Amino acid sequence: MVEDLERTIQLALADGPRGVVCDLSNVFEGAYPEVVEVLATAGRHVRDWPGIPVAVACPDSRVREALRAHPLGGHLIVTASLFSAVSEVLMAPALAVARLRLTAHPTAPRASRDFVARTLLDWRLGRVIPFASVVVGELVANSSVRAGTNIDLSVVWNLGALRLAVRDHGPALRFQPVSAVDLHEPGLAVVARLTRAFGVLPAADGGRLLWAVLEAPRPRTPSRRTRREQT
Repeated sequence: MVEDLERTIQLALADGPRGVVCDLSNVFEGAYPEVVEVLATAGRHVRDWPGIPVAVACPDSRVREALRAHPLGGHLIVTASLFSAVSEVLMAPALAVARLRLTAHPTAPRASRDFVARTLLDWRLGRVIPFASVVVGELVANSSVRAGTNIDLSVVWNLGALRLAVRDHGPALRFQPVSAVDLHEPGLAVVARLTRAFGVLPAADGGRLLWAVLEAPRPRTPSRRTRREQT
């Protein structure tokens, strides 16, 4: 059950949803601490991949308390009912998302860098452009070489974190689990140095989604008093 839940969460996150809700209504009483320990690790997706809330609905109060007390479970929305879990996910603020579809062509990395630069300028995140451009270029190049399919790029900013995700549509992974990212793959060692977290998720069509998160604080807008003093 735990393995199925983990894979289901990964497949859902790869689609970039508004949120993910896990219904644990059938979890038997006393399903802890071992099971709770594993269930709580779903919180790492929220910690590492910000902006998509993951909620857990469980009527057992002891399981809920154990999840909330866990360091990773603290990143989850934990509620007693499915209705309240869905409601809290829908109450989360909608994120600004920019998307681009690229063909598997040698010019794809450059097109992705140009797109990310324009997007970040629009979002007043110009200071992040040099780092984000390198990261997205490497992610796109890796997916283009590996899969040879169309590539879907998404750019999301949320509370000081910039998420870059590159999804391919290759069939190679359809019947096998997606392993951890190999740092020996070209360019991914550079991605590891420039980001706070990055990884890979399986996609429902058999492809994979490479993602990376960078620190991207938005510059503060000068107050009226500061502007008057400067003038």
